[in-house]
Amino acid sequence: MNKGDLIERVAEHTGETKAGAARMVEAVLDCIVTGVQRDEKVAITGFGTFKKKTRKARIGINPVTKQPMEIKASTTVGFSPSETLRNGV
Repeated sequence: MNKGDLIERVAEHTGETKAGAARMVEAVLDCIVTGVQRDEKVAITGFGTFKKKTRKARIGINPVTKQPMEIKASTTVGFSPSETLRNGV
C-alpha cells in the first residue's frame, strides 16, 4: 500500500472526498514528524511508537576499496510496532 492507496481507503472509510482524505492523511503525517522532531517519541496505542534514534560514529568498510572508513554519527527514526500490530501480522 502506498500513500495514494491509503488516501483512497481513508476516503472510503470516512465518506470524505479524496482531497479531504488527502488533507487528513497529510495532517496526521505532519503531526507525527513534528512530534518526533520535538518530543523524540510518538506513541499510537494499538499501532506502535515512532522514536528518534541516534547512531554513534563507527568504523565501516568501503565496499569498493575494502578500506576502513569512518561513518559519522547520525540521527534517524525508528518504529516499534505494538503487540496488537505484531500479533495481527
